[in-house]
Amino acid sequence: MLKKIIASEDAPAAVGPYSQAVEAHGFVFCSGQVCLNTDGELVGGDDVAAQTRQCMGNLGHVLGAANLSFDHVVKTTIFLTDMEDYGTVNEVYGEYFGDAPPARATVQVAGLPLGVAVEIECIAAR
Repeated sequence: MLKKIIASEDAPAAVGPYSQAVEAHGFVFCSGQVCLNTDGELVGGDDVAAQTRQCMGNLGHVLGAANLSFDHVVKTTIFLTDMEDYGTVNEVYGEYFGDAPPARATVQVAGLPLGVAVEIECIAAR
């Protein structure tokens, strides 16, 4: 099985032994993005909407490095540390998709890297 590593200088570098995204068999699997900027600094403080915008912006840059856009996304997973943030995250998330949003799961987790409130990953198809 062949795979191609996808990387964008406009999204934060991986903070562990993983790739920003990997393409295989016509699909691009984007690693979860948190609210880091390219300098490795957290963005948004306690503002979950700002954190979500940064996550989505990071995903957009990674997708762009693969010559794809949010229109190509077929599945996302949103990880939240507090399901009370669901409405806020859902509102911001919805700004990135038109009338045909991807399939999605949203789960509450005990914690996320760097103490952030939200992490979002996606799968896109060519």
